[in-house]
Amino acid sequence: MLYRLLYALVLRRIPPETAHALAARGVTLAHRLGLLRVLGRPDPVLAVEALGLRFESPLGVAAGVDKDASWFAGLGALGFGAVEIGTVTPLAQEGNPRPRVRRLTADRALQNSMGFPNPGADAVAARLVHRSGPTVVGVNVGRSKGATAERAAGDYRATVLRLAPLADYLVLNVSSPNTPGLRDLQAVEPLRGIVAAVREALAELGIERPVLVKIAPDLADEDVDAIADLALELGLDGIVATNTTVARAGLRTAGVPAAGGVSGAPLKARSIEVLRRLRARAGDRLVLVSAGGVETADDVWERLQAGATLVQAYTGFVYGGPGWPRKVNRDLARRLRGGTPPAGVEPASRA
Repeated sequence: MLYRLLYALVLRRIPPETAHALAARGVTLAHRLGLLRVLGRPDPVLAVEALGLRFESPLGVAAGVDKDASWFAGLGALGFGAVEIGTVTPLAQEGNPRPRVRRLTADRALQNSMGFPNPGADAVAARLVHRSGPTVVGVNVGRSKGATAERAAGDYRATVLRLAPLADYLVLNVSSPNTPGLRDLQAVEPLRGIVAAVREALAELGIERPVLVKIAPDLADEDVDAIADLALELGLDGIVATNTTVARAGLRTAGVPAAGGVSGAPLKARSIEVLRRLRARAGDRLVLVSAGGVETADDVWERLQAGATLVQAYTGFVYGGPGWPRKVNRDLARRLRGGTPPAGVEPASRA
């Protein structure tokens, strides 16, 4: 109630990107002062073993919330089982010109055309090297804005070389609509080359890390099948489904720019469709991470029943505020304690 009042009176009047930065600073400060310790850790019944890792909750925060690895510790203290930082590119880049984020309040959505603003792999590494605590931290890796298709694999390789030793898992982002030509990399052959480059980087480092790919909701069904087949062929660990959508049909908000991706409630139906298609195609041979339109514990439960092992949120957290992950965890724990966990959920105590 307090956050809703704050949002109505103050936050909605502040540009979205500015409000996001203020939230990051506030959560970070509260964490450093120890004010978030009173929240406690998620109920142990929520713990999930996946990707060779232990997640205290299946609910994680999607890439885009912590683009520069500046507040992952605070996000974990709020109740997220994992934080996927980034998207990170080899060198720092500013992203697209501002304003580049818009609230679509009537649709419970956001529209963004950020273009991967981030401080670069070296700066992110400097922030990750001191991390501690139980929160799983993944790194979402992308192609630089100015990189050609021929240079794309080299970009992914360079970032992985720098950050893989500091990450718990890696996600290859080939699906943001805000970097020209990026979604072309979802085609089977370009994606095959990127995965090969990443594998070479990991071999050079002499380490292993789970590698997943993040796909768009706007893919045709046959392309979703093709990526699932390729992921199985190459021995990838999983798929994150889905990124933001370029579709505008059905939006209640008028005048939404054609550029950029929409996240939040309008993405929910397609995100679940893609999840179910991936599950039908790959069974339990891939870890499926569902993102898009997650607003409540019921939404998380539905994704877990549909075959997801992990679930990520972004827009639901933006609108729900800092108490949102704790509430979702509490409601989800009640459901799990009330019956047998659905497919895709295996509490750590029984794994």
